[in-house]
Amino acid sequence: MKTTTHRLATAALALSAWLCSTLAFAAPLKIGVTPGALADSVEVAAAEARQKGLDVKVIEFTDWTTPNTALAAGDLDINYFQHQAFLDNAIKESGYKFSSVAVGVLNNLALFSKKVKRFEDLKEGARIAVASDPVNQGRGLLLLEKAGLIKLRPGTGWRGTLNDVVGNPKKFKFVEVEGPQLVRAIDDVYFAIRFLTRNDNANDPRVTQFVKLHQDSPAVRARILKSYGGDSKLFVLPWVGKP
Repeated sequence: MKTTTHRLATAALALSAWLCSTLAFAAPLKIGVTPGALADSVEVAAAEARQKGLDVKVIEFTDWTTPNTALAAGDLDINYFQHQAFLDNAIKESGYKFSSVAVGVLNNLALFSKKVKRFEDLKEGARIAVASDPVNQGRGLLLLEKAGLIKLRPGTGWRGTLNDVVGNPKKFKFVEVEGPQLVRAIDDVYFAIRFLTRNDNANDPRVTQFVKLHQDSPAVRARILKSYGGDSKLFVLPWVGKP
């Protein structure tokens, strides 16, 4: 009788483990992204993943804070919106236990305007948008200094802020804008966008499958190119070395 009971208990535990595993894989892989080129490419990869039997749910966020809090809380399985420098700062401030499982697209740094074609055409008092977060703002200011538009305090690196502007001859007015609207990065893999998980799900086979599909898919690469207006000079795919 004891042997039969033990066997039944063992069978029940095995069935329970199997059901838990099945339900885990039945649940969609939830990926958090920000709007634009990143969301566009992930949506294409998600559509391909579904065709291969991997259910993926893409969730868009309009800020650069919630994707990390949602990942930490277990509401997401992956997020894809930040580079290593931004992540380092987020971990320092919030103590996140995240793992970078793969690199994504690397945006090449540039200045953009729909109205002005040349720096010399910028009028006195023109409004210039810069990222509001402490990492990307510094990188943008360094580019403005390189263009000769402003002067920064000596020794200011990519962590500089508007407080480090010591020369502004044309009296430009700087407008701080949420990061997702100003995603641009310098040509260094440290600033490539990362696929992030929590430490406890970094080895999830669904994550590995999705990342591989995103990196290998010709349709994803075509979507990335289209998102950048067909100009391959605006981005790099670090895992292949070129767009």
